[in-house]
Amino acid sequence: MGWFCGWLRGHERRATDGIVTMKLLFICSRNRFRSLTAERIFTGLPGYEVRSAGTQPGARIVVTEGMLGWADLVLVMEKRHLEKLRLNFPEMMQVKEVVTLGIPDDYPCMDPDLIEELRARVSCHIRLPDEPPPATAP
Repeated sequence: MGWFCGWLRGHERRATDGIVTMKLLFICSRNRFRSLTAERIFTGLPGYEVRSAGTQPGARIVVTEGMLGWADLVLVMEKRHLEKLRLNFPEMMQVKEVVTLGIPDDYPCMDPDLIEELRARVSCHIRLPDEPPPATAP
């Protein structure tokens, strides 16, 4: 995870006003627990826009090609979600930055343990407000 963490942080987009902007899309199966929790806890972070969706037909919000096109970074909860995206959107997924968080479907929505796990896994890929800026090389 370490090398990718630094690479992503160096490739945030800068708006003309100097504010860092990055569009995050969280994906799980049904968009009811994990990705919805992620959307709720990361929405409002300065410099980030956040959405969530699911890969299953019965998901609360089903992921679309347009959503993937909108996102600068796609964060999937499990490897199977990435596989499903590659199957359903092969061309789009060839050009997308994707992170697999490795968070199993073991938590209810907004569970404190899930929130802690999300913060820990996502903090390697984006800067969270209570986190100091990464060290720069001399």
